[in-house]
Amino acid sequence: MNDAAGFRAIPPTTLADLLGRAQVMDFGIRPLWPGIPRVAGPAFTVRCPPGDNLMLHAAIHRAEPGAIVVVEAGDVDYALAGGNVCAVAQRRGIAAFVLDGVIRDLGEVRDMGFPVFARGVVPFPGTKAAVVPLNGPVRCGGVIVYAGDIVVADEEGVVVTPAARRERVLLDARAKLAEEADESLDAWEHAHRARIDRILSDNGFEG
Repeated sequence: MNDAAGFRAIPPTTLADLLGRAQVMDFGIRPLWPGIPRVAGPAFTVRCPPGDNLMLHAAIHRAEPGAIVVVEAGDVDYALAGGNVCAVAQRRGIAAFVLDGVIRDLGEVRDMGFPVFARGVVPFPGTKAAVVPLNGPVRCGGVIVYAGDIVVADEEGVVVTPAARRERVLLDARAKLAEEADESLDAWEHAHRARIDRILSDNGFEG
């Protein structure tokens, strides 16, 4: 959990620069209410077949405090969770939901301040019948996520750091942020223009 706490200070944009496109979820996985704070935590992974939400409901009683529950859903036609599920998850210390699917009871979720990143909202719930193992690899927002990977999410997007690389990535991210903090806008502008002009020149642009 210490690594995850450190990642809360790292913007998704910084992680995206270090990790590359493959670790960045697509723009459809977005915060469902305005002002959601940045969250970071180890992934607790869940897979729900189309129309079914049983395993997410099981996960809220099994994920450790500080975890981010990451769900691969089979559709966007049925809600994976509602207000009570989010309230129990929040009570148990789960940091957030990141869902490749939809929820309902958004007003309740917003009022309680529980962070949910998902594709949207639909009022009709899924069924509870399909038993699937928890903490297997899932695909969420186009990214393969394994249990224990570090998920960082805020209004800029959702980025997944593989667990085996978390220490190195955290060190590199802190160094990158420190370097950027020491650079003035004037210095950045000068270096940026020189780089862009060089690329233009290398590609035959005149003007």
